[in-house]
Amino acid sequence: MAALFWGCVWEDFDSAEEPAFLPIDDTEYPYVGIPRIVIETENLSQVRSREKFLSARLQIYGKDAPESEILSLSIRARGNTSFSAMPKSSYKLKFDQKEALFGMPKDKEWALIANFADKTHLKNFITYKLANWLGDEYSPRNHFVELFLNKSYLGLYLLTETPKVDKNRINIPKTNNNFLLEIGPTQKDGKKYFEQDDRLFEICHPKDIDESSFALITDHIKNWSSYLDKGNFHSEDSLSTWLDIDDFIRYYWIQEFTKNLDAAFHRSIFFTWEQGGIMKMGPVWDFDQGYGNWNYKEWQGPDGWPIRSEGWPAKILRDTQIKNRADNYWKEHRNFFATVPDSISKYAQAIQNYANNDFKRWPILESTENEFHKEAYSSYQEAIDSLNSWIVQRLQWMNEHL
Repeated sequence: MAALFWGCVWEDFDSAEEPAFLPIDDTEYPYVGIPRIVIETENLSQVRSREKFLSARLQIYGKDAPESEILSLSIRARGNTSFSAMPKSSYKLKFDQKEALFGMPKDKEWALIANFADKTHLKNFITYKLANWLGDEYSPRNHFVELFLNKSYLGLYLLTETPKVDKNRINIPKTNNNFLLEIGPTQKDGKKYFEQDDRLFEICHPKDIDESSFALITDHIKNWSSYLDKGNFHSEDSLSTWLDIDDFIRYYWIQEFTKNLDAAFHRSIFFTWEQGGIMKMGPVWDFDQGYGNWNYKEWQGPDGWPIRSEGWPAKILRDTQIKNRADNYWKEHRNFFATVPDSISKYAQAIQNYANNDFKRWPILESTENEFHKEAYSSYQEAIDSLNSWIVQRLQWMNEHL
């Protein structure tokens, strides 16, 4: 039975006895066994800005009725290429109070990831799983949901934790001299940035950084860059005094395996540094255009070593001892990477009905009209088979050219 309600939470109810709910009309997009997130902005204002948050209300629906109270939050658009070149938008959510969603730890900040470029809807999901399986200290937790925004059905989304310093996310002490940084961010007002080696760095933590801490981190990255250029990693000032090498190697292979263009030192590269300690890469982030999904031909095929050709990986892996150490990691773990297609097939079966609703709203499966849809598929299963075929070929090429 369709859950069909009318009205608006921002209106005054005629009766104090009337239950509080957000309106949802799912007659065209019926329940398929997945939670529905219903959001209304104040005055039903459209969410078009990555800079400006709008006041909103959110409620979680099950099959026939709400499964949560109405929650207060703010919402804005998010993303880079997805924001500028794709009609299905992603969103940043910031609740007024910390909320525990679908068994994930409480927090105020979350993202609704559209995955419009990914016809399988699984590339982010499976890569975050992969990082966790390989022992990453933190990889983003997530949950599939369907989104209704301002009474319109917007499709299948991945509700995802965002990278931030917190005991349940990136767990480093919240002091002014411990840092979370992103390489290649989109500049926004009120954020702190600096440039090194023609790359932009955003200081994600601490948010209200003082001059002393700003000088500390910029000097550290400048000195790190000079150290990399010298390339003398086995002196008394060894690489291990700067960087968690095992952590870097794991991070590197996830990016290389997925052939993730962003990780070729462009954007969405996160790392931490605690004063007096060493830098750690991660968390991994943003893979919807990985796995050969870029519109650049050289990034589509399963061949090549694109990640080790750019930025810090290029400088680190030119060292023979470090490269041998990285190659040994691959040899020890490649059979595990080879299980990814089986996992994709398992999760694809679970979400197929969700994806079908999304393809009804966004009929992209057979289309190559958008520049990030390089292949057309006659079915969702064909999209899954294509992804798995690419992964098998990628694994074969990597093993043969190690």
